[in-house]
Amino acid sequence: MLKLKYLFNNKDLVHMLLNNWENDNEDFNSLNYYRISSNAVYWCKNKGNTFFLRFVPAEEKSKESILAELDFLRFLRNSGYPAVDTILSKTGNELEVTNTPWGIYYAVAFKEVCGKPLDEMPLTQDIIFGWGKALGKLHKLSSEYIPLNNKRNDWKKTMDWVEEVLSNFPDEIAAKSELSMLKDYLLKLPTTKDNFGIIHYDFESDNVFYDEITKTYSPIDFDDAIYHWYSLDIAQTLDSIEDEIPEEQVASATNQFINGYRSEYHVSDDMLKLLPIFKRYINLYGYVRVLRSIEEKWNNEPEWMVNLRIKLDNLLTRRKYTFSKPI
Repeated sequence: MLKLKYLFNNKDLVHMLLNNWENDNEDFNSLNYYRISSNAVYWCKNKGNTFFLRFVPAEEKSKESILAELDFLRFLRNSGYPAVDTILSKTGNELEVTNTPWGIYYAVAFKEVCGKPLDEMPLTQDIIFGWGKALGKLHKLSSEYIPLNNKRNDWKKTMDWVEEVLSNFPDEIAAKSELSMLKDYLLKLPTTKDNFGIIHYDFESDNVFYDEITKTYSPIDFDDAIYHWYSLDIAQTLDSIEDEIPEEQVASATNQFINGYRSEYHVSDDMLKLLPIFKRYINLYGYVRVLRSIEEKWNNEPEWMVNLRIKLDNLLTRRKYTFSKPI
């Protein structure tokens, strides 16, 4: 999640970045649909077609990590996998680096994918099976991927970042204990070409689109892609499924998803037993991202920011629950 100071709807900034691409958004009022969380995404138009402008301040993400993301996406598409596609800028670039009055920003434009997000569809057994199959195919291709230049971070670098952030919060004793336990445990896990590689990290229902005509699943938002055990993606996705279906259907849906996954790629029962550990990793990482986001405070904050702080404080309280429990 971005620092709160980057969550403002800055239309002047949007237009400065957007004008690197052909677009029909001359009117400020045409940019009313947007989402700002770990990056900013605005719904845009060009010749009547929808596309999405995604941007982030240089303080929050590195140019190299974004280029690595784009390279992985290109590999997936070239391999026949329906991952989200980019749009070249007026100068022929996928990534534009722009110096603005608010600092340096990195921007990418993405095409609209076909279909509907899974969170807007009934999660039938067939849909869930296909969802698992799509993730299995992604991991199968990831196991074959060799980056040419830039490389995404791995879980160790991410945990180093978590440790650095927590060093600014002396009272976060439980979070530091959780970090230490998780690092010690994960360092002992085997990493092989078959169980470890680039994962999506957020293969949830709002980031996977299903096209009923072509029967294809198209994932978007690879912004958090990281080198990790493939099972973490399974853990994250099963949590998403559990949040959207009745409790009595969870066991059946879990089996369907795993069966779909295994129809494309292998995952051992031993790795599936580690899902609770990976959920704790996800929980800690999310906790620290929020902690960093809300660290700065200002006088006379707007009402939306005050309300957001309350929501995020409650989220932190819930996420503390598992800290320091034995693994």
